Amino acid sequence: MSGGGNRNRGARWSAAAWAAGVLAALVALPLGAGDRLPERVATHWGGGGRPDGSMPFWAVPLFPALLWTALLLVLALTARRATGPVRAWYGAVLLFTGVLLTGAQASIVHANLDRTDWTGAATVGPAVVLTLGAALLAGLLGLLAGRRGAAAAPAPARGPVLDVPVGERFVWLSWTTNPWLQLTAAVLGLVAAAAAIAAAGGLIGAPWAVVAPLTVVAAVVLGRSSVQARVTPKGLEVAFGPAGWPVRRWPIQAIESARVEQRTPAQVGGWGYRLSGLGTTVMLRRGECLVIHPRTGAEFAVSVDDAERGAALLNTLAAQRTGD
Repeated sequence: MSGGGNRNRGARWSAAAWAAGVLAALVALPLGAGDRLPERVATHWGGGGRPDGSMPFWAVPLFPALLWTALLLVLALTARRATGPVRAWYGAVLLFTGVLLTGAQASIVHANLDRTDWTGAATVGPAVVLTLGAALLAGLLGLLAGRRGAAAAPAPARGPVLDVPVGERFVWLSWTTNPWLQLTAAVLGLVAAAAAIAAAGGLIGAPWAVVAPLTVVAAVVLGRSSVQARVTPKGLEVAFGPAGWPVRRWPIQAIESARVEQRTPAQVGGWGYRLSGLGTTVMLRRGECLVIHPRTGAEFAVSVDDAERGAALLNTLAAQRTGD
């Protein structure tokens, strides 16, 4: 598989942006509401929904920030030695813990807002349920994305790749990531998250007219920031985004031929998923593209590394299927 370096760099940048964003939220939430919080802040609630534990104000941003930093250090120190299946859990841990700590911090700030004493803090029961649900969902998405990335790791090539005897099964896999699109998605997502967290903490009114569009745009950009092309005896499969969805598939019998072509964003009308006189092009980086010519419909091109080998394998498989 080609493009592994791009994917790894993209994953590292995404993790770094998430780590920095969570740390900023944990510190900024209580500091931003400092003049509206009591000197001691309620941080624990008993079974009856009444606060039964507190911290001095200075400890409210410090304590969760230290917990988050310690988790990041542990993951950073163990990441290099981790195997694919173990690494698949790293994203899940980062997402679950980040959402859990941030949600808990927002709940604490909101419950203590404009209270003269911590004993009069509001209950946090519903917020805890929502936070836990969101954290579990985020962790599950991180685990699924991590397992998909680990499963995509290729075995070393053995022998000529294009010498494909009938009945044998060969797979070609290539991945391309656009770090600028990932960074754009991360910035939009962090702005939306910051607005939502500030609203949950009671610092601002609910800015859903801003949060919802930013969230949608961030998700769309993220889903178009990476692409994986996979050739199997069944045909070509092109999956988008870190979760590998949506997916476009062409059965091998539907592909007349495949080739390699040099393309630029100017030729196809820009970056991302583009429609032009050349057909459909997934343009994440200029240069080498795998281009297929279907038996019906417009041509499809995707900018991935090692496109020549993918095209050759598609042509070999198509010839075997038609008996040419």
